This record gives sequence, C-alpha cells and structure tokens, in this order.
Amino acid sequence: MTEETGRYGIMLVTASSRQEADAIAESLIQAKLAACVNLLPVFSIYTWQGTVHHDEEWQLLIKSERSRFDELEAKIREIHSYEVPEIIMLPIVAGSQPYLQWISSQVQE
Repeated sequence: MTEETGRYGIMLVTASSRQEADAIAESLIQAKLAACVNLLPVFSIYTWQGTVHHDEEWQLLIKSERSRFDELEAKIREIHSYEVPEIIMLPIVAGSQPYLQWISSQVQE
C-alpha cells in the first residue's frame, strides 16, 4: 500500500431496508462525505442480544477518504435505525489513480 492509495477506504455498513440504505447513501453523497455508494441486497446471520437472527439487509459499499471516518460515522449514526450499526472502514491497498483522484474530487472538506 502506498501513501497515496492508503488515504482511501471502503466503508461497510448494513441497513435494515432499501429505503434506509438509500437515505444513508443520499445523505453521504449530498454532504460530500462519499464519492460513491453501492447498495447490494444481502442475507445476514448474526447473534444479537443472545439470539441468532437471519435477516435480509442491504449492504452499503461507501468509497471515501479514510480521514473522513469520524464524519461518516457521525452522519450514519444520525440516520441509522440500528442500536449498533456495522460501520467498518477497510483501506484500499491499490487502485486506479484516475479513480482515486475522482474520489478526492468528490469528497470535499
């Protein structure tokens, strides 16, 4: 991972519905916190409060700069319905320079 690619990340967030996922994505794009958000239907199996759950959810793949994590997390928590939402940032270890530059041009302080 170079210093240049290391500044970018993909944030993973699951939402309870397509409507909630849309609202989160739209909010992040409008606030210039994310360059792009992909929405994917997923089926999740997890334990919450001692019970195993099997739920249809929506996975958000959020492309941004890693330095914006705190702002992204705060904005997501404002909108999200879960008590403890998945909010994970993974570093991009390599990427097309034109695409990474486009992320920077879309994510403005």
